[in-house]
Amino acid sequence: MREWWAAFRRSPYFPATVLVLILAAGAGAFAGSYTYAMAAPAPHHIPVAVVGASHETAQGKAFTLGLERAMAASLDLRYLATRADAMRAIERQQVYAAVFVRGQTIEMDVSSASGASVAQLLTEQAPKVAARAGRPLTIRDVKPLQHADPRGLALFYITVAAVVIGYTGAAQLSRNAAGLEAGERIAFTVAYAALGAFAIVAIVDWILGALRLPVLESWFILTLTMFTSGMVFTMFNTFMGRWSLVPTWALMVLLGNPSSGGAVAWPLLPSPLSFIGRWLPPGASVNAQHTAVYFPGHQSATPFLVLGAWALTSCAVFWAWRHRHPGGRPEETASGPG
Repeated sequence: MREWWAAFRRSPYFPATVLVLILAAGAGAFAGSYTYAMAAPAPHHIPVAVVGASHETAQGKAFTLGLERAMAASLDLRYLATRADAMRAIERQQVYAAVFVRGQTIEMDVSSASGASVAQLLTEQAPKVAARAGRPLTIRDVKPLQHADPRGLALFYITVAAVVIGYTGAAQLSRNAAGLEAGERIAFTVAYAALGAFAIVAIVDWILGALRLPVLESWFILTLTMFTSGMVFTMFNTFMGRWSLVPTWALMVLLGNPSSGGAVAWPLLPSPLSFIGRWLPPGASVNAQHTAVYFPGHQSATPFLVLGAWALTSCAVFWAWRHRHPGGRPEETASGPG
């Protein structure tokens, strides 16, 4: 038995069998993670502004209480003095909607650009609540999505492209350009990240017209995303060799993409995912890109610090243990005269 096992371990059947098991487990985990995150999104902690004395009127109280019940007590009401304050809070992405009472009419401003899935949920529930309260309701979308991207998914798609091509490119460098030294490997990762990001911007904006992008900022975000994804793979490749794609895929695709807030906004994701997503490269990239496109002038340093921390850590780990990486050129030995 021991001899059979030793022979099996040395044969090509062993890695093939391991791959079969990993792929089967990966298929189930992939389907499970995306279904868990996106199949039935439920509200969790949605910040909504209530303006002026709206919450003190009978109409305002009935509406906000009814909306809280309809949303399963998931609203986080923020009381602001004026409508201008509410608009500033929306621009800073501090709230997803604002409620006003004007006479007998209830008004609600929503922001699809802040989160299309959240705006859709509020827009569906608010008329039912107003009808039960017997009050007319006016809903305005004060920050609509771009016309060619009515569901707000394009930013998620371009981020997924940057993430997948990022680690796939690093895997191809490891396979087909194994002789690259550490510094050269990092340089070529920068090169394909910059060119790949430019290609994404050019096709999505200039050729397809699916999104109007702030070209330089979006290009930089996608470049940083693709480079980070590539260096994360390279870091894992330093220690795990041919199996390095497994933790990279688990981190970036299995966990990172569904928790990024791109397909389903963070307030509708299960709480663990909504927290974790902000600190992973896909979530940081979606966050930065989303603000760059829809909320210019209100960009936060946080997503760039997250991406930069992942990139810097991956580069530092790879560089420190570069001698363990399967790539690199063998040292040439000088031969003396025979």
